[in-house]
Amino acid sequence: MHWEPLPNWFWLIYYFLLFATLGTAIVNVAKKKVMFLSVVAILFTVTIPIISLINSIGRAEGINEFEHFVSQLQQGAVWSIFTIIGYLFLLLWWAFLLYKNVKKQPHGCF
Repeated sequence: MHWEPLPNWFWLIYYFLLFATLGTAIVNVAKKKVMFLSVVAILFTVTIPIISLINSIGRAEGINEFEHFVSQLQQGAVWSIFTIIGYLFLLLWWAFLLYKNVKKQPHGCF
């Protein structure tokens, strides 16, 4: 069976962002900042790749992981809905953290 994988640069960025998220969330838990949201971020960061990998194993020949994900999302597969909710949560979590840090800085400083 031949599967069309996503390019290596995509996986490099993807896993870099996941590890950055995991590290940031662990630091926030250790510092007792935004505890609940950080614990949820840790759970999503660990479970999303595992669930996506398990459910991408049986994808059709010639489709990459993203195409399979979109196809499953259109069909209403529970794993894909969980995954999209997780990604949206992580995106909002990063936006919240960045907003919170920008708000702390004095005006006029970058």
